[in-house]
Parts: sequence; C-alpha cells; structure tokens
Amino acid sequence: MLRALSRPAVKLMDRYLPDPFVFVIVLTLVAAGAAMVFEGNSPQAVMRQWGNGFWGLLTFSMQMLLVLVTGFILASSPPVKAFLEKLAGLAKTPAAAIVLVTVVSLIASWINWGFGLVVGALFAKALARQIRVDYRLLIAAAYSGFVVWHGGLAGSVPLVIATEGHFTQDLIGVVGTGQTIFSSFNLIIVAVLFVVVPLVNRAMLPSEADSIYADPAALEDVKDTPSTGPMRPAEYLENSRILMWLVGIPGLLYLGDYFLFQGGTLNLNIVNFLFLSVAIVLHGTARHLLDALQEGIKGGAGIVIQFPFYAGIMAIMAQSGLAQSMSEWFVSISTATTLPFWTFISAGIVNMFVPSGGGQWAVQAPVVLPAAQALGADVARVAMSVAWGDAWTNLLQPFWALPMLAIAGLKAKDIMGFCLIHLVITGVIISALLTFL
Repeated sequence: MLRALSRPAVKLMDRYLPDPFVFVIVLTLVAAGAAMVFEGNSPQAVMRQWGNGFWGLLTFSMQMLLVLVTGFILASSPPVKAFLEKLAGLAKTPAAAIVLVTVVSLIASWINWGFGLVVGALFAKALARQIRVDYRLLIAAAYSGFVVWHGGLAGSVPLVIATEGHFTQDLIGVVGTGQTIFSSFNLIIVAVLFVVVPLVNRAMLPSEADSIYADPAALEDVKDTPSTGPMRPAEYLENSRILMWLVGIPGLLYLGDYFLFQGGTLNLNIVNFLFLSVAIVLHGTARHLLDALQEGIKGGAGIVIQFPFYAGIMAIMAQSGLAQSMSEWFVSISTATTLPFWTFISAGIVNMFVPSGGGQWAVQAPVVLPAAQALGADVARVAMSVAWGDAWTNLLQPFWALPMLAIAGLKAKDIMGFCLIHLVITGVIISALLTFL
C-alpha cells in the first residue's frame, strides 16, 4: 500500500518541488506579503526587517558548512571508510539496507542532529556501493531519521528551558530534562518512531522497474594523489604524519578534557571539532586531508547562498508579529487537553518559515507558555510540542536536508516524495501521543 502511495508522491515532488534556492525565494515573498497583508506592516518596514536580519545566521551558516566538510573529510579517511563498508556489509538485501540506514540515522540524530545528518548520508553512500537499492529512497531513509532530533539529547527547546537563566525562567522556572527529553511521553514517542519509521521506509521500497540506482563508481571517495619525482621541502611537510599528529592529538586530548573534566556536552562546535580532530589523525598527512577537503567543499554552495535568505525570513516572521499572531490564533481555539496538539500544528507551520529550533522557540514561547499556565496545561508537554512540531515539518522543508543532499549528490525533489509520506504518518503519531498520553 505504501509503495503504491509513494509512487504518486514522488512524481508530485519531482514535478512541482523547485530547487531549494527557488523554494526559499518563494518563502521570502510569501512571508513578506503576509506581513503586509495580515500584520499591516508597510513595504518599507518589511524591507528593513528582511535586510537587517539577512546576515543573522552567518555563524550558523559556517557551522553547517563545517558539518558537511568535516564529516566528509572524516568519512573519506581510510579507517572510517573501511568501518562504514564493513557495517554496510551487514545488509544483504535492499530491504535490509533501507532498514539499517534508517536505524543508524535515528540513533545518530537522537544523539546529535548534526551528527545524524552526516552519518546518515555517509552510511547510505557506503550501502549504495555494495547493494543495488533505490538510491533516492536510501537517502530519504537516512534523512527520515532526522525527525527524532528535537526529542533527543541535543534538542534546542528542552535544553534551553533546562538551563539556568533562560529567557522564560521568570515565567516557568527551570524545567529539567527529566520532564522533557526523558519524560515517559517523550520516550514513548521516540520509541514508536524507532519502530514505525524503518517499517514505513521498508514498505515504500520501489519495484525493480521503478527503482533508480546509483553508479557505485560515482560514489567512490577521494583517491590519493601520488607524488612523482623527488620531494621538495614543502612536499615533505605536506606528507608528514608527525606534523598532523602534533595538532590532531592535542585536539583529541582537549575533547577528552572537555567531556571528562569540564562536564561538556555535544553541540555543533564540538561535533565539528571532533570530526576535524579525528580526521586529521586518521588521514595522516596534510596532502591527503586537503584532497578530501577539495571534494567535500563542492557540495556547500546551497548552504552558503540559502541560509542568509532564511535569516531574512526569520526576521520578518519575528519582527512583523506574523509568527506570534499565528501562534495566538491556534492558542485561541485550544483547551488544556488540545493545547499540545494545536501547538504542535502551529510549530510545524512556523518551522517552514523559521527552520531553527532556538529561533522558533524565541518566537513561540511568549505565546504558548502563558496559554499553558492559563489553561492549566502541562508546560513541559507544551514546550515539547513546539520541539516536535519543529522537527516534524523538516520532512518537507529542504533547509536541513542540504548537507545530506550535498554529500549524496541528489536534489531535494529526489527524496521529498518519500518524506511526504513520512510527514503524514509521523504527524498523526506524534500529535496523537502528545495529546492523549
């Protein structure tokens, strides 16, 4: 049944979903028009909001670019590549490959979203080199595991409200992760998705006639560039293992100190630092690492050009009052029982325009938290409804798929048809469990 449903969904997305850059341009125009029509902002005011906010994600853009590049460099090192190939060897059939990549992506994304995006894509490529399986679904399966990230260890919303001094502390106090990430309702949602998402991907496996396969040779990673003739002094340095170890090993020692003695946790900077430090050690020479860098950087164009536009959209949504008005409308039709459901739906819609967990919480928290208190709803559950709504529509929003698509060498329309099926199924599951558990 799901195979039959996925076929028209794939065709629909292939026909009508534009390149992610065109998608973000359309979202910009929709947000700007809505701010003028529904919020009464003048064209000049909207233009200023957009322009002033356009560069608001520069730090994050660089972090995301480094997630892509450092992850690619790490995976192209001989030991990691050998490990991924061995792990991929556990799957003997196309169906097993789809299930295995989904489970690996779910686990990695629950630990850390950046880790999940890179690991899922790289493992999918390793599987495609060994097994003849529909490459679009394989990458879509890797991306589908991303849906659990905001209910996991690196979830922005639960970590923010668990931090002393957060911006809503005067209203709700400090809400520990035992009430959010490790609450029974959240763990049940995660557990159900760990079962359902792989099974859905398995059920969507196309027939032989409908499948599109990748050329294994085209998926091969960086090759060594052998030097010819006697080495010059500069080449000795480029091929020196000692030089690389002198910087890579201290990086690993710092990470050990960070986790063991500083009480540090995973965040995007630490993930990138970990990927880079391990890659430096495993590649062994600067020459080999730089060859990998040249390959990895090729896929970063989408991140560089699109993220500033999303920053502009976020500024319009927040400063025009559009996101707040949208949240207030959903709150106005809610009861104590239905508030988590409507908060989840509103968060999913806002996420299409504000695809940043932290940014979205800053916009929606001032609306949904007072409503939760006034209605007598569970504050922690309502906060997690924002988190899950943010994660849910990432299945349709290509913003977060860019690093994975760059690594895989695919376009958004190649995988979004399969993700559309997940959007419907996971939306029903998450909203029902948030409401009735």
